[in-house]
Amino acid sequence: MKIPELIADEHLTLSFEVFPPKPGAAAQTVMDAAKAVAALRPAYVSVTYGAGGGTSAYTLRLAAEIEAQYRLPVLTHLTCVSSTRADVAAQVARMRDAGLVNVLALRGDIPEAMRGTDCAAWDYRHASELIGELQAQGGFCIGAACYPEKHPDSADRRDDLLGLRRKVEAGASFLTTQMFFDNDLLYRFLYHLRDAGVNVPVAAGIMPITDAKQVRRAAQLSSCSIPQRFLSLVDRFGGSPDAMRQAGVAYATDQIIDLYANGIRHVHVYTMNKPDVAAQIQRNLSSLLGRVW
Repeated sequence: MKIPELIADEHLTLSFEVFPPKPGAAAQTVMDAAKAVAALRPAYVSVTYGAGGGTSAYTLRLAAEIEAQYRLPVLTHLTCVSSTRADVAAQVARMRDAGLVNVLALRGDIPEAMRGTDCAAWDYRHASELIGELQAQGGFCIGAACYPEKHPDSADRRDDLLGLRRKVEAGASFLTTQMFFDNDLLYRFLYHLRDAGVNVPVAAGIMPITDAKQVRRAAQLSSCSIPQRFLSLVDRFGGSPDAMRQAGVAYATDQIIDLYANGIRHVHVYTMNKPDVAAQIQRNLSSLLGRVW
């Protein structure tokens, strides 16, 4: 099933993101954790690509195995900024051979080695270029990322919205947001997005923070702000792993319930390969979603 059809449906849905092993990691342990998340049978599973495509081989393997084993739609990430056009073409051919049709097309983080170099020499500078190539080839359902608080490389909100319009005009048929911890930020972003004429479905990205050490890392990864309400939670419960886990799941659940109540029909959870956390969130939302886990 194609992702835009799924998230444009009137029913409330919940999907999960997982990551494949990094080179040198305990591959089977990471793969098993990701599959345990998929075994919860969310609406779909997305599989990340890793910085610089460092997990590309495992990304395809994990995505194909989840789709085959659990009969779930899989959204395969693909980044381009640190790759040549030949690298991307080879990866796209492998995705096609594996029958993977849903792609989240991303620029990706710029490696340190590329910073300060002449970007005119890069094969890819923007995700919209990758999206255009995929669209021209045909056969793929293409998604793109968006930032409720604007992309960190955008000069301002207007510049950010213009970038998103280019992605949609190039062929992106849905968007997935980076994580955010204040729902009002998303609601304002969606207003500006629609006002800019971007009307594709949007999946809201939520990350449950279950470890106090995750807070700074999460803010660095997505350039998102952390509201005082959440910082107070971390100050109070961060010293106890069990309490922090319970409080983090409760905070994420509260965010999702508020999103559903305010017209957001699809939420995508960044699970960090934690099946217990994903399962608890599902249970907390079971009556809302009309399913029992």
